[in-house]
Amino acid sequence: MQLKPIGLNFGINMDLRELRYFESVYELESISAAAKHCFISQPSISSAIQSLEGYLGEPLFIRHTRGVIPTDAGHRLYPLAQQITGQARSIKQAFQRKINIRPFRLGVVPALGASRMSLLMKEIIDSVKGIELTLVDAEKRTCDARIIADNMVKKDEAFFPFWKDEFMMALPPGHPLSFKQELEYEDLDGLNFILRGPSLVTRTLLRSLEPHKIKMNTRARVKTVEYAVELVAAGVGAAIVPNHPSFFNTQKLTLLPIKGHKFERVIGLGYSNEVDIDESLAKVIDICKVNKSKD
Repeated sequence: MQLKPIGLNFGINMDLRELRYFESVYELESISAAAKHCFISQPSISSAIQSLEGYLGEPLFIRHTRGVIPTDAGHRLYPLAQQITGQARSIKQAFQRKINIRPFRLGVVPALGASRMSLLMKEIIDSVKGIELTLVDAEKRTCDARIIADNMVKKDEAFFPFWKDEFMMALPPGHPLSFKQELEYEDLDGLNFILRGPSLVTRTLLRSLEPHKIKMNTRARVKTVEYAVELVAAGVGAAIVPNHPSFFNTQKLTLLPIKGHKFERVIGLGYSNEVDIDESLAKVIDICKVNKSKD
């Protein structure tokens, strides 16, 4: 009698791979972004989600033009899926041989988006065998590579851009200006504002208002985008923030451009062009190349 290996399968229409795809869609709130994150096609992701929905008998996501929103069933499944996939990883790790640890110091700058950076770090850790990743201040510490804005690149650095953020004005829920397609200078006069610093974008905006004698009403000063977003959601005032979804948790804020201005920030990987590229750095570069198309 020939013995067949036993696979981890939780029913005719649910397996570990589908649960991992579901986790990616849930975390990124986008089928296309999840497909790129998992290195597979969008139809494969959609098929996996449909298979799970058929097995469970409930929809897991509500589709809309900008992505997907988890349903109550999706929220209930997520922690269960994490538990199952986490246990599967633990099983694999328990049988892996000891490997050589490879320390890797990755410099980062503020305001990159916690969820976006967490996913990137996970990709690096999962892809580079034995890597021990340490995040350090990109401007103050020596590092093997840096995730920085393009205006921070040094003369001896190679730079590979992979994210582009557009900064827009986030308005509190129900704000009278929310119905507009874009903001004009006159709309900003006396606007309750959350000042985030240090921020080149905010400084540029404030300088552009000075010749027009327009002044916003600063209600709070914060250092991080996440705090600024929370204060906007609480109704304290408006703030200039990146329009990437990783900066927003459950908040659904109106984001508007300012007429005549396009505030952008290009984020990329910087690394010394005077050293040989080892296996760890080569893998990190490859991962950043994959992430280039996710935004």
